[in-house]
Amino acid sequence: HVQLVESGGGSVQAGGSLRLSCTISGNRVSRDCVGWFRQGPGKKREGVASITVAGERLKYADSVNGRFAISLDSAKNTVYLQMDGLKTEDTAMYYCAAGRVYDPSACTPVTTVFGYWGQGTQVTVS
Repeated sequence: HVQLVESGGGSVQAGGSLRLSCTISGNRVSRDCVGWFRQGPGKKREGVASITVAGERLKYADSVNGRFAISLDSAKNTVYLQMDGLKTEDTAMYYCAAGRVYDPSACTPVTTVFGYWGQGTQVTVS
């Protein structure tokens, strides 16, 4: 079993920055790939970014590419999402997720890759 706890959400003005954290515990085999997703009011859940636990493959949604950066600290079992240049359309609940992949190329921010999810942290941009 894998547990994920997100933190770092909040309210920020457009153009500002936030850094989200996702602390992961539990079965390491089940978390080869970690991703960030978001769901805005009345919208479908959207993949934002993903990273392999080995750190060799990073993927971003086009909507955040160049503004967001995903990273990990293996010693702290934590994955980060640095969000710069925030826009009002980035307002959403942000979720961290973990899953098992047998090939690093399969680690992409699509929901079917991930079997474990956190409770989410709210980001509001005004």
